[in-house]
Amino acid sequence: MGGRVHKARPPWPRSVFTYILRRLIAAVMLLFVVSIATFAIFFLVPRLAGMSADDLASRYVGKAANAEIIHDTAIRLGFNDPIIVQYGRFVKGIFVGVERNYGPGVEHCPAPCLGYSYVTQNPVLPDLLNRLPITLSLALGAAVVWLVFGVATGVVSALRRGSFFDRLSMGVALAGVSLPIFFTGIVSLAIFRDQLGLVGDVADWVPFTEDPLTWANNLILPWVTLAFLYAAGYARLTRAGMLETMSEDYIRTARAKGLPERVVVLKHGLRATLTPVLTMFGLDLGLLLGGAVLTESTFSLPGIGKYAVDAIGNNDLPQVMGVTLLAATFIIVANLIVDMLYAVVDPRVRLS
Repeated sequence: MGGRVHKARPPWPRSVFTYILRRLIAAVMLLFVVSIATFAIFFLVPRLAGMSADDLASRYVGKAANAEIIHDTAIRLGFNDPIIVQYGRFVKGIFVGVERNYGPGVEHCPAPCLGYSYVTQNPVLPDLLNRLPITLSLALGAAVVWLVFGVATGVVSALRRGSFFDRLSMGVALAGVSLPIFFTGIVSLAIFRDQLGLVGDVADWVPFTEDPLTWANNLILPWVTLAFLYAAGYARLTRAGMLETMSEDYIRTARAKGLPERVVVLKHGLRATLTPVLTMFGLDLGLLLGGAVLTESTFSLPGIGKYAVDAIGNNDLPQVMGVTLLAATFIIVANLIVDMLYAVVDPRVRLS
């Protein structure tokens, strides 16, 4: 009699390592595709739309330059080269740096080089790195607040379905999703800073290493305002997931075995609900790390989002391209981390 032969499953550490390796390879390939798309948008598309190499070079020399200076600049910057050559030079700058001929001399832009600003003529990457701590402080602080309060509210609302707390919390969540950040931000500034004086001037950025208390006091209002918007979505998502999970057969089995309700809710119920929450969290956090545009503009925080707004207003393509690449990198890395956490939260992912 021939029995069915079952293929042996790989050991847990090996399966997780294989899963992470696949995700790392996919992330590198995606970053490569993003670099091609970003370069094409800012350099290929304008040429297809009819812009000449001199038109692109005119943004580096200002409005007072004559046609000869503009043409010489286009030659020095390589805008007359084939587009594939320009892309190769762009990739080379990211990995090994590039030499920039700015007229009087040659300047080396160290890797990763994202180009030079049209307006300030400064390298783009150092400007972004100078503003990164502000955006990191805003995004990570708000993420902790919205994740804790959003998930906790969703769990309690699901366990007390139909109660006053459930109706009230879901009503507040609906308001949080509906109200734009610039409205809630201006209202919170008018109430808590101007009228009550409970927080300091948000625009006065103080690094955490210099004064942690002032750092937190100046950022608590943007944290809460930003978290109010995102926590609403997490509360609704968690509530829906918990309502579905708590009606499953294995939950009834766990209760029948006499497990404490806390273990049933947190270990068996909430854990199964966290997969879509993690997916949403990776996307949201990655987007915010690339620049919380509306929040930083509303509270006048000089972060990457404010930098992007100013770059768009000045039509500074190297700055816009730098922000785009940095934001794409953050989104890909955040989703890569979330993919790795799947293997911890949901054991089924390890064997998929």
